[in-house]
Amino acid sequence: MYAAHFGLRELPFGITPDTSFFFGSPRSQEALNTLLVAARSGEGFIKITGEVGTGKTLLCRKFMATLGEGFVTAYIPNPYLEPRTLMLALADELEIELERDVDQHQLLKAINLRLLALAAQDLRVVLCLDEAQAIPVDSLEALRLLTNLETEKRKLLQIVLFGQPELNRKLQLDSIRQLAQRITFHYHLGPLNRDDIDFYVAHRLRVAGFTGARLFSSAAIRSLYKASGGVPRLVNIMAHKAMMLSYGQGKQQVAGGHVAIAARDTVGVGRAIRQWLTGGAVVIGALGVFAWVVAP
Repeated sequence: MYAAHFGLRELPFGITPDTSFFFGSPRSQEALNTLLVAARSGEGFIKITGEVGTGKTLLCRKFMATLGEGFVTAYIPNPYLEPRTLMLALADELEIELERDVDQHQLLKAINLRLLALAAQDLRVVLCLDEAQAIPVDSLEALRLLTNLETEKRKLLQIVLFGQPELNRKLQLDSIRQLAQRITFHYHLGPLNRDDIDFYVAHRLRVAGFTGARLFSSAAIRSLYKASGGVPRLVNIMAHKAMMLSYGQGKQQVAGGHVAIAARDTVGVGRAIRQWLTGGAVVIGALGVFAWVVAP
């Protein structure tokens, strides 16, 4: 597409979580540090919340990749599962061989034995659940009971919940108040600020192989911040489209106007902001260029 035009090895603004592009902004680095400290201290439950698109899944993968030796990680990306199915998913992640029609007692016994075996090897087990706001209440209670498994020294299983703010409201329910009381470390992942976005864009371009001078103008960065509200996923989507526009026009720099057009074309950008960023015949004409660039 435009990679060769800008001297890139790969596209810099994909929305698939890739730990090589992890950006250590003050907020994301503090969140990562919180996770690492909590995991290494052996806490039972840890919670990370953030709005849609703020980088929770990328943070989760970076966390698991950073733990290193001494840890075994299990990852369940879609925990909208009833308790038994959730336990089966955990068993699968822990490579436990089960009978086809294993009953609940034998399932929990197999998980406990596996956790004890790993503890005997001085390995800590961390279960990461993405989209945790979707976990049914009964399944949350089952997870709490799993954290009761312990040796005389420490818990056999640590659980990290990554979820949208709706998770906080679910944890306020009386029926799972015991779980909420066990969350000793938590962090809310907020949006990037204006300066963060400048560094964020430069970081992703550098990882993708860019070695030239400033590719996104100051006006482009301002527009990215205004239109995205600091949400990294929206920044990625609009930056990608803006680079397509710049490439389509044969330009070597992304201007504020390119971002303005990209913002108008992006779902998730508020109507008032789109109107502020775009308007008049100039934009309408530029949208024609955008349509030409993205045409198959």
